[in-house]
Amino acid sequence: MDQQVIIALTKGRILKETLPLLAAAGIEPIEDISKSRKLIFDTNQADIRLLVIRGSDVPTYVQHGAADMGVSGKDMLLEAGGADLYESLDLNISKCRLMTAGLVGKALPQGRVRIATKFTNVAKRYCAEKGIQADIIKLYGAMELAPLMDLADMIVDIVDTGNTLKANGMEPQDLIADISSRLVVNRAAMKRKHQRISQIIEQLRAAVEAA
Repeated sequence: MDQQVIIALTKGRILKETLPLLAAAGIEPIEDISKSRKLIFDTNQADIRLLVIRGSDVPTYVQHGAADMGVSGKDMLLEAGGADLYESLDLNISKCRLMTAGLVGKALPQGRVRIATKFTNVAKRYCAEKGIQADIIKLYGAMELAPLMDLADMIVDIVDTGNTLKANGMEPQDLIADISSRLVVNRAAMKRKHQRISQIIEQLRAAVEAA
């Protein structure tokens, strides 16, 4: 059944906010995703299946055509780069900001700056644009610890309320991008299954507008 459409969803907070939009667009998983350890789910639409995976993997699945469509944070799309992806819709959910941050009142050193982040590609582009000479240090979590332990001079990370930064003596500095979750489509799938995918996009667009 080549016309089957596979939609990759991001686990966690984004999933919780995506499911009501999908339901409003007439797409609902047959079982409760939150109570299952499965990763692939059938839906009430015979030709639509859902994958539930890590956010950082969604762009990869869609780029390589393992999923036809996906819901991904703009931060992950900026990090992955947009090859073979068509960003079709801003879902207006899971909003936050991608920012630089540093210790309150501490100036950056002259010369090379050490930046800790999991968004290494974003950080490299940011530094190139600003003319900053930087050593990028890849971390997977607890970014705020890096400046406190003198591992880094600044961080590039997602800022929601800013409370975690504040609690660790840090402050947000430069805004790199406003982030929300986006619906992305594999370019080849868009051509091959154009009618069905366009229909899903339009149903989701209506759901976003209604929300």
